[in-house]
Amino acid sequence: MAELRFSALREVFRREPVEVEVPAKNVSKYFGMNVFDLHKMEHYLSREAFTVVKRAIEEGKSLTRSEANQVAIGLKAWALEKGATHFTHWFHPLTDGTAEKHDGFLEIGEKGHVIENFSGEVLVQSEPDASSFPSGGIRNTFEARGYTAWDVSSPVFIVGTTLCIPTIFVSYTGEALDYKVPLLKALSELDKAATEVCQYFDKNVTKVIATLGIEQEYFLVDEALYYAR
Repeated sequence: MAELRFSALREVFRREPVEVEVPAKNVSKYFGMNVFDLHKMEHYLSREAFTVVKRAIEEGKSLTRSEANQVAIGLKAWALEKGATHFTHWFHPLTDGTAEKHDGFLEIGEKGHVIENFSGEVLVQSEPDASSFPSGGIRNTFEARGYTAWDVSSPVFIVGTTLCIPTIFVSYTGEALDYKVPLLKALSELDKAATEVCQYFDKNVTKVIATLGIEQEYFLVDEALYYAR
């Protein structure tokens, strides 16, 4: 066992430093560059679409199909400008991992030609194969229809050439099939209870947003030492 650790240490000391090129000298210039945040929304969306999305994020309001189409147009423009070729509904099934259903921005036109298209319908909802994921035995495999739905409270982002749309994952009868739906429900109940308490002191408080702080320290462990443990 001791020899295994010494062998891992020898491998660690043989490693060469990894050169990392950053896009700019100041971190503020590239931090969040691949995230479709409010600043980018304001630039790429119409005033009406931006107002609707901001309201959905802050107040939990739903979007109409027409409003979703407006958001999709601006989102597609930003994604294509960043070099994205595909989009995916990114969700958290009960597998302790993430899952994705990838599609292209391409669509076949009436005369057989290819056009780049991304509608509000595909932005808001998708239908992955729910039989591939745990369900707690709530239905038979052949009844495994499941849906992903856009979680507007989480920002859309790009990884490589893929536009990732954060979503929830539910069965066709509405049961949660992921870890995110229970989290969102808990946040909603916490908001409701905390707001009621705050209004004892300030009637102007209408919403409480819970945040999770990042731990102030973390440890980097070399791969060789990790496998030697």
